[in-house]
Amino acid sequence: MSAVPLVAAVGVDDQVDWASKNYLIVDDFAGVRQLLRESLRSLGARAIDQATSGGEAMGQLMRTRYDVVLCDYYLGEGKNGQQVLEEARMRNLINPSTVWIMVSAEKSVESVMGAAEHQPDAYLIKPITEGVLLTRLNRVWHKKQVFRAIDQAYAEKDYLRAARLCDEQIESNKAHEIELLRMKARLMEKSGQPDKARAAYEQVLAQREYQWARAGLARIRMLNGEYEQARQMFLGVIAENRYYIDAYDQLAAAYQAMGQLDEAADILERATKLSPNSVPRQRNLGMACLKLGNMAMAEKSFRKCVAIGEYSIRKTPDAYLGLARVCGLKNDPKEALQWLAAAQREFGGEHADIELRTKITEGLVYHESGDYRRARKAGDEIETLLRERTERPDVPTCLEMATLLFAVGVKDAPVDLLCYVIRNNHDQAVLLDEVRRLFEKARMAEEGEVLIKASRKEASDLMNQGVMLWRSGKLREAVEWMRNARAALPNNQRILFNAAQVLISHLQQYGYDEALAQEASDVLNHVDRLQSGQPRFAQLMEQLAALVPQPEPEEEQEEEDEEEAAAEAGAEAEGESAAG
Repeated sequence: MSAVPLVAAVGVDDQVDWASKNYLIVDDFAGVRQLLRESLRSLGARAIDQATSGGEAMGQLMRTRYDVVLCDYYLGEGKNGQQVLEEARMRNLINPSTVWIMVSAEKSVESVMGAAEHQPDAYLIKPITEGVLLTRLNRVWHKKQVFRAIDQAYAEKDYLRAARLCDEQIESNKAHEIELLRMKARLMEKSGQPDKARAAYEQVLAQREYQWARAGLARIRMLNGEYEQARQMFLGVIAENRYYIDAYDQLAAAYQAMGQLDEAADILERATKLSPNSVPRQRNLGMACLKLGNMAMAEKSFRKCVAIGEYSIRKTPDAYLGLARVCGLKNDPKEALQWLAAAQREFGGEHADIELRTKITEGLVYHESGDYRRARKAGDEIETLLRERTERPDVPTCLEMATLLFAVGVKDAPVDLLCYVIRNNHDQAVLLDEVRRLFEKARMAEEGEVLIKASRKEASDLMNQGVMLWRSGKLREAVEWMRNARAALPNNQRILFNAAQVLISHLQQYGYDEALAQEASDVLNHVDRLQSGQPRFAQLMEQLAALVPQPEPEEEQEEEDEEEAAAEAGAEAEGESAAG
């Protein structure tokens, strides 16, 4: 079939030079790969690579930056197309401008929903004609060009610059106004400017009733701590569109923030029935059901999580450890230990705390199955590990460790752990309630309340003293104080944000200092690793970026001249060496 009529069907101004692009076709059937290859050839494409499996596709993506990827959803044994896309995005193996089209003969709600959650640029049902392929490629490519610079700024976490680029594009691309407003609203959320985000969502709703805009307004309510109002809005979104999966996840988060774990588990269960192939959602449902004592649902979710996570980058040890806990509670320590061994085998080289976490779970399994001698032995080993390491694990691991140590009769070590958790999370109300329940279970309710109050005051005083020094203009003292506060409470996010603010203020007051700027950047990136997507992160990163001195034009020319001279000298040196 000739490419001429297909290209002619597109406006002259809209023509794309498809011959210059790099393509990857991923399909486990040779006949389908051949058909897609011929379709691309008819568009003038020359550089076309092929992969027969998800694993082979990942290898190709690691070697080449593709402009267009046509990927089948089902790829036989190994990774499916959804998992390939997810991993490629998480590992930054594709550019913001890459067009990713998911291809499948499958029309079931489950497969379409699964693919849609990872947002490919298009989803095409086989068989695909050349005309359909070209039309979709052109549409997606032109949209990608509108969002290209925005996506790049987003990938660099420069959310405010990305938002300004949205405004610029809205002026010249009215056809994409709604999508640009959607992007701008999310950027404003991430940048800690909920009023501007709300304005963008309301601007969209003034034109048409989009449920994603309603969900956006509900998220802003959640950010403001208005959980009940957010809950009602998310329920309204789901009532209008039962397939809007993100609304289920957000509603579950609202219930959890309100301490309503039963309701959170119910809504996650409904979401997994609609879209069952999300590793994080199955994991969250399993963890919620484990806390509630719903062992049947916890086991079902964890087993599904293990199955769908086998080839996923989101594969999690939580499912293996959760299954071990379930088996222990069902008085089946033999299978529990098998799951713990599997966790060690699967995650031993990837997760620093896996040895500690499996040992904690082993102790809980023994205790829950009535083997108190082995449970106590595991507790003794954990106490030894605690004494040997200076850093503490994450909050969930600390809480599980305290649970076991209390259960086997230890007091001082779990008390220290819980006080550490409070000092590093002194303003997290739901977490404080969870710590209270642990103290109550250990028959330390009154003593625990005193410890919680003292730990919160210690963290608050430590932070407030640094803030007072900053506000009084004693910036050098404030910098030093916040360094000590960070050393004492390395994971307290409010202290970390304030420490970064103090460093930035010092740079603004006394001039740019590369070492201090790097310190501020390290602090902010540490916060982002603890909890990504926090509004204050974007604000402080932009303030820091604005302080980096820009070279004068003459300086830039001098640098270029020096680089050229160095390159010439290097070439001459290589020539002399070769001649010698």
